[in-house]
Amino acid sequence: MSSKKVDEILPVETSFEEWRRDSKYVEAYDALEEEFALARLFIDARTNAGLSQRQLASKMKTSQSYIARLEGGREKPSTTTLRRFAEATGHRLVIGFESVDRRSRGTGRIKPVTFNLNRKERGAMETKKA
Repeated sequence: MSSKKVDEILPVETSFEEWRRDSKYVEAYDALEEEFALARLFIDARTNAGLSQRQLASKMKTSQSYIARLEGGREKPSTTTLRRFAEATGHRLVIGFESVDRRSRGTGRIKPVTFNLNRKERGAMETKKA
């Protein structure tokens, strides 16, 4: 472990670079890749919106600790929470599925099939089905 001052703030990327050199860390990280990917999306959306956890919590009418749990992967959000998070950070929520059978595509490329969960568009899609 390096002898850095306790009050020094390290960029998270620096820590990840150090941790990725540890094979046990890499194995554990890869096993939880999907959860970490979701946590990364939460953090990126919030920081790209220029919001602190406290500011985002206020916009979502929830607590800062709940935002921290979402970003830490300790909370499994509902689609309602995902939509509120997207709206509060100025994003649009899109949930999709990707084919895991690359042979079915012929090109080996995976194309996502997405469904937009915004209220207006969801209502429009339901109207089209009728």
